[in-house]
Amino acid sequence: MFLNTKTVQQVAALPFVPLGDGVEVLLVTSRHGGRWLLPKGWPNGKEPFAEAAAREALEEAGVVGAVHSQSIGEYTYTKTMPKGYQVRSHVFVYPLLICEHRLDWPERDERSCRWAALDEAVDLVGDRGLSRLLKNLSRSGGRVLRNAPASDPHAPRG
Repeated sequence: MFLNTKTVQQVAALPFVPLGDGVEVLLVTSRHGGRWLLPKGWPNGKEPFAEAAAREALEEAGVVGAVHSQSIGEYTYTKTMPKGYQVRSHVFVYPLLICEHRLDWPERDERSCRWAALDEAVDLVGDRGLSRLLKNLSRSGGRVLRNAPASDPHAPRG
């Protein structure tokens, strides 16, 4: 299979809630293959990355909350495009403090959701780069997540 040298940019939300001294995160499955991952996708036009991440969290997991305007990390993976070729995808991750988990959302029938402690999520996710990012965040007990959204909340419309 041809490997395109182009790199694309995606955004992901890291939906979470504080729980005791740690945090729990919400993972979703991929559409094909059922791997656990974060809600992620493409920014639309000139949409700010943080807002795009919040929109993806609503579309893929049905969650709304305060998203921080600054990425707390990034990772890369090889994405297979619909026509079969592959590209490197550079994913910027934005913390999203969940305020609401809706009962109905656009991709409800296409994905499953699962709550997990941050350190448990390290072993659940199906991507090595994402696992490393979560492991780094879990070393602080989720303190980086708990401190991030308070400074710049945005809520997706919808």
